[in-house]
Parts: sequence; structure tokens; C-alpha cells
Amino acid sequence: MVFNVIRTSRFTQLSLWAITLRSLVINSQCTPEIFKNMREIKVKSSSSFCSYISDGSEEHSCSSLRVQSTPEIEKKYVHRVYDAIAPHFSSTRFAKWPKVATFLNSMPSGSLVLDAGCGNGKYLGLNPNCFFIGCDISDPLIKICADRGHEVLVADAVDLPYRTGFGDAAISIAVLHHLSTEYRRKKAIEELVRVVKKGGLVLITVWAVEQEDKSLVTKWTPLTKKYVEEWIGPGSPRVRSPSSITLESIPENEENISRDPLIEEIHVIPLSSQSEHNERDKQNQQEYFVPWHLPYHRAEVSGASACALENGLARKDDKKSAVVYNRYYHVFSEGELERLASGIDDAVIVDRFFDKSNWCIVLEKTV
Repeated sequence: MVFNVIRTSRFTQLSLWAITLRSLVINSQCTPEIFKNMREIKVKSSSSFCSYISDGSEEHSCSSLRVQSTPEIEKKYVHRVYDAIAPHFSSTRFAKWPKVATFLNSMPSGSLVLDAGCGNGKYLGLNPNCFFIGCDISDPLIKICADRGHEVLVADAVDLPYRTGFGDAAISIAVLHHLSTEYRRKKAIEELVRVVKKGGLVLITVWAVEQEDKSLVTKWTPLTKKYVEEWIGPGSPRVRSPSSITLESIPENEENISRDPLIEEIHVIPLSSQSEHNERDKQNQQEYFVPWHLPYHRAEVSGASACALENGLARKDDKKSAVVYNRYYHVFSEGELERLASGIDDAVIVDRFFDKSNWCIVLEKTV
């Protein structure tokens, strides 16, 4: 009886919080006046803001240098691309991975699950007995989630807008491979651990170097060392992840291409012209541009594609009747995700597995 009363109280508290949160997400802006201890920070552009939810027990800088100094490659080839392709991307993202579903369905009734990088929200609400809150850096994807009735807000994975120990569990599905430095990837893991309670579980999945489908490798474009050095900005420490495994392929729904004039303009050398030295470098390759083909009839839905074409962010492929965008990926080698997580003092790895060409780990918070 006492347990049921406590559970009911928790449901009521979370429900009221969720209703309040829903009222905040209007035109991708959070209204800080609603909460006394909310502080506003800029996370994307002059029109995209996110409020930090704090209990006042700790200082969490809202003008975080880490957020303000997001590397240009992420801004241009992750944030802006997903903003432009959001409706089409969402239409292709509906199938739930069984492993993720199993994890979410294992959560106790009444659990609060935080989805960092929720995309179109396909995992939000998967377990009807749990509460879900999602966040993503893409304003248009968050709008799609909100229109579906989910509780969401715009936020950066390296600076999550929740107080410490807020959730019972957290997930990060296919997100970390879009972060361009080892420092930022590790920081994102630390944030996932920070926002869950002691004993809380964190599921993380990333694209793997070791792929099950070996047919796509020539259709992806590697970044050369020269360009990799160019995009590491002032706020991005020059830390690279070692790898001795060759990328074989990365699965994608769309048919891809092997040559991209846009990429050639930024010093990416075609595989066919690589020297013997570059051939050795290729075996350590983990930084890639992955094309997304946005059909012309979908590109005309908004003016984003016209702007992207004008600014050189995308190009037209008349043969495929599509606007082609390139997305940045750092694909993970075996053991790399575990190495990043093992450096976190207040969490332990309780499971690791390879699923659908992804490396996956489950962390448990210990403090």
C-alpha cells in the first residue's frame, strides 16, 4: 500500500512536470520565466533556445564554452543537414531496434527515461508504463516530436538540460558518432551518466567500423588528414581515437554515391588517387561524410534546400532527382566506446554487444 502511494505520487509529480514542460516548447523556445531556477542559454542559433532545469544545488554554467564552441563541421554537416532533411529523415525512421525495445521494456513501471538525441521520437513512449522526455539539437525534429504529443526540447548532447540524478534511465541511440572530437564524445557519455540516479542505466549505441554489409564502403567519402586538422576549432582539443580496423560499410536506406564534388572542394581525395601512404592512412580511417539523398519532391516542401544549394551545403543530382547532403560521422572501432566509458568514475559497464552493425554498451551509475 505504501509503495503504491509513493508510486502514485511520483506519477503525479512527473505528469505535472511534463505538462509544464510541454507548455515551454513553443516554436522551439523554452520560456524561462515559468521556473524560478531556470536559466536560458543559446544552443543553436538566435531562434533556438533551451532552458536548464536546476534544483539550485549546483552550478551548471549556461554559457558553456563547450556549447558555444561547437566545431564548425558539426554545425555544417550535422546540425544544418538534419534541420534541412528532418521531414524526409523522419519518414524513414519508424522501425524500433529489438535490443533498444528490450532495454526500455525492462524499465520498472513509473521510470523516467531521458532520450538524448531523440530524432523523430520513435522510442519516446515505447514503454507505456514509463515517462519519456526527449531532446535533440535539431529544431525541426523536435517540432515533429512535439506534434506527435511527446515531451521534448531542443538541447545539446554535451550539455543536457537536466539536473543531476533527474532520470531513472537514459538512452543515446546513434548520436555519439556525430560528435567530432574524442573530448566531446566522452563529455556526452559523462552527461548521460550525470543525469540519471544512482543505480540508473544508460544505453548507448554507435555506428561500428565492423559492418555486416560489406557492399557500401566505396560509396562513402573519407575525410583526409588535412581536412580533419582544419575543422578542429579552438574549443575542440586535438585528441584522435586510435584505430587499426578498416571501415567496411555503413548501412543506409538510400542508394549512395562514391564521388561528391562538394567534398572535393574541401580537400577530400578520391580513393582511386590515394598514394601508398594514404592507403595506410585509409586503414585507420574513422572520419566520413555520409550522403543523404533528399528527393526533389521532398526538397520543395521548404526553402531549406534552396538555401543549402546556394550556400554549397548541398548539391543537385539530376540522375537521382535528389538534393544530396553530406553528414559527418566518426565510426567507432571495437573497444573504443568501452574505452571512453571506462574513464568515467561514477559508472561501470554492465553489458556490451554488437547489434545491427552498431557497438552498444549499457552503463550503471554507481554514485
